[in-house]
Amino acid sequence: MIVEIKVPSPGESITEVEIGKWLVENGAVVRKDQELAEVESDKATLSLIAVASGQLKILAHEGDKVNVGSVACTIDTENAPSLPDEKLAAATLPNDEPLKKSEIVKDSPKAVAQKIAVVQQESEPALKMTPTAKAVMEQAGLSIEDVLEGIRRLTRKDMEQIAGAYANPVALSSVASRAEERVAMTPLRRKLSQRLVAVKNETAMLTTFNEVDMSKVVDLRNRYQKAFTEKHGFKLGFNAFFAKAVSLALSQHTSVNSMIDGEEIVTPKYHDIGIAVSSPKGLMVPIIRNVETMSVAQIEGAIKELAEKARDKRLTVQEMTGGTFTITNGGVFGSMMSTPIINPPQSAILGLHAIKDRPVAIEGKVEIRPMMYIALSYDHRIIDGKDSVGFLVKIKEMIENPSKLLFGGKDAEEILLDL
Repeated sequence: MIVEIKVPSPGESITEVEIGKWLVENGAVVRKDQELAEVESDKATLSLIAVASGQLKILAHEGDKVNVGSVACTIDTENAPSLPDEKLAAATLPNDEPLKKSEIVKDSPKAVAQKIAVVQQESEPALKMTPTAKAVMEQAGLSIEDVLEGIRRLTRKDMEQIAGAYANPVALSSVASRAEERVAMTPLRRKLSQRLVAVKNETAMLTTFNEVDMSKVVDLRNRYQKAFTEKHGFKLGFNAFFAKAVSLALSQHTSVNSMIDGEEIVTPKYHDIGIAVSSPKGLMVPIIRNVETMSVAQIEGAIKELAEKARDKRLTVQEMTGGTFTITNGGVFGSMMSTPIINPPQSAILGLHAIKDRPVAIEGKVEIRPMMYIALSYDHRIIDGKDSVGFLVKIKEMIENPSKLLFGGKDAEEILLDL
């Protein structure tokens, strides 16, 4: 039976996508639920998943633009062997012809695996490599053919350079390369570049800065990290503290949580905060909904879950849509200071940076404290300087006195005195 694998929809408004990369070769025998290819759109990267085991036939190639719902590939279930899952994708002959079903069924899985190994060894070309290179290749589960396929085509100029280098061994280690790599931008990257330029052209973006003494949060995290991890099953980071502080600050400076819709200003009463996370496709911004109702531990758990989805390319369009504010932490990459760009239609974004020990004046004395610069980029059309500066100051106060996170941004004494 031939099973069709159709292109999934990344979102309601998207009718066309681009085939990004096939993860399995044409003619390979795949297993059910195996990831076959990456599909790119201007909003997200989705995966094509095998709905059955069998032989793959690719109909849409890398770089092709295809309609949502069209058939990207087919799977012939008649060629589905009774092999362990980890052997299925490898069950192809050197000439890309799949092993016949009759040849596989009559042998045990162990015997078939041995046949496949022999075929792979016979097909691999003789190639010199160092022991360490071979160890890296084997650890990554690659064959020599996989390595060679990752090398670009050799040109006459390349060969002349290598030939000249071998004629002059001294020059072998200093052969200059003028090679270039040129790849097409993905739809996601194209859309991102358009949005970034639009933000610069269509908003009155300004950035204000402050610095935060991280001593108390660092101490709190160090003292309770073990107990926190044992109870919740994941480590406590700094982003959760800032997300909680942001939510409390948004409650007092509501314009920072607002956005422009035509000639109207929309101010959500909820706080859906986007947390920028690193993924194989670059920086992505999944949304944590209703942060105003969550504890620091709940926020940290949500960040961990979304970060794992981003790394595994399992984020949905819905999980990256509809935020009211964004936090980006360039400090994890070593950034000391930056001016983050607003994520429209939002009106503000908070940038966090590296924590560095610096001398600061504390009650007339110089002390070394772990300090962080924070930056708020905002649309001046809707957010005034008073609110932007006050918003950052409020975050600074809460991070420097974490107990305020328990009392709506106030001191316990202020709550006691109803101030």
